[in-house]
Amino acid sequence: LPENVLSDAIGELTVYKSSKDYPSLIRKVCYWDKEQKRKFAFVTNAMDLSPLQVAELYKNRWQVELFFKWLKQHLKIKQFWGDTENAVRIQVYSAIIAYCLVVFFCLLLPSG
Repeated sequence: LPENVLSDAIGELTVYKSSKDYPSLIRKVCYWDKEQKRKFAFVTNAMDLSPLQVAELYKNRWQVELFFKWLKQHLKIKQFWGDTENAVRIQVYSAIIAYCLVVFFCLLLPSG
């Protein structure tokens, strides 16, 4: 196994309801993240990826989740007004520009 990969196992769900709903093989990759000093376990059906690719994919996915969390907290985006990629893009860019302008003007104003 590559460095930081603790295990890479393939199995199947054996509980009746789970195996009925998902009959395909599943894979569990356990990975040690040196930066965070913690273990992660990823469950996937991606059999064609290396264990490191699985870990990297989930790490990147988590960054997307953190970005949307930041959007909700700082830009107050509770829902998207449109459902096309362009509509979401325009709304996000507009909110980011507005946020940057607020921060900029707050820095210009004297505190107190």
